[in-house]
Amino acid sequence: MRWTAAAIPDQHGRSAVVTGANSGLGFETARMLAEHGAHVVLACRNPERATAAAEQIRLTAPDAELSSVRLDLADPDSIRAAAEELRERLARIDLLINNAGAAFGELSLVGGVDRTFATNQLGPFAFTGLLLDRVLAAPAGRIVVVSSNVSGMDELDLDDLDYTRRGYGRWKAYAQSKLANLVFALELQRRLSAADAKTLVAAAHPGGANTDFGANTGGFIGFMGSKSMRRFTAPLAISAAQGALNTLRAAVDPEVRGGDFYCPDRLRNMRGYPASRDPGPVASDETTGARLWETCTRLTGVEYAFPA
Repeated sequence: MRWTAAAIPDQHGRSAVVTGANSGLGFETARMLAEHGAHVVLACRNPERATAAAEQIRLTAPDAELSSVRLDLADPDSIRAAAEELRERLARIDLLINNAGAAFGELSLVGGVDRTFATNQLGPFAFTGLLLDRVLAAPAGRIVVVSSNVSGMDELDLDDLDYTRRGYGRWKAYAQSKLANLVFALELQRRLSAADAKTLVAAAHPGGANTDFGANTGGFIGFMGSKSMRRFTAPLAISAAQGALNTLRAAVDPEVRGGDFYCPDRLRNMRGYPASRDPGPVASDETTGARLWETCTRLTGVEYAFPA
């Protein structure tokens, strides 16, 4: 069966925080949740773009309950300020969707770490940890991590996060950060399960979605190629709304189990409708998960408070 937006359950009375919700996949995720009744918080780096996105969502969801918070995932101070603001506003968070991501053409360091890894992995790790008690407070809380089609990668290298040994490449750095996202999601689920928490963690890969992210990084990562190739590969792309269905299924489908990974079901997981797939041996490796967790804890200073 094809899972579409029509399968999204009623979300009235539920709150959802969506990072990077001002455009692309994040916008479509926020829009569809709002159309189904959720109170959606748009967590965005640019407040003006968040306001514009909210106005656009209200065109199809005029009664939507929308708010925003400024969040720069590469800035630890911004992450802590955003988390504190949300903690003051929300007694519980039913859905925390870590969607925002970036890929930088040249090496740039944040606290001695590649900015791509800092934005895509360290930022969501810290943000989630600072809000974990609010998600745990929800009767059916769920955390979604947007990863990518990286399950075939054979290594997560945590010893060269400034790329002094390997040499920097945009695709290489992006792929490593997205593999880290998938490892993080599975490790977080393991730790929640060990604490007998009801909160579920799932991951999603949006496929070859046609978004501003791809255009801003010289082509759709790992799929669309360079600008000169886009005229040939563009017909294979899917819309941002179609790509967001993978995130939405991970977030709201009652059949989801902790640790599920949703991807499009055709063309090597680049087109089609959301289906669960094997995240791969590296992402599933418990030793790798524990090592990533220790690295993220050390670099962010954020300690997760799991239930006793």
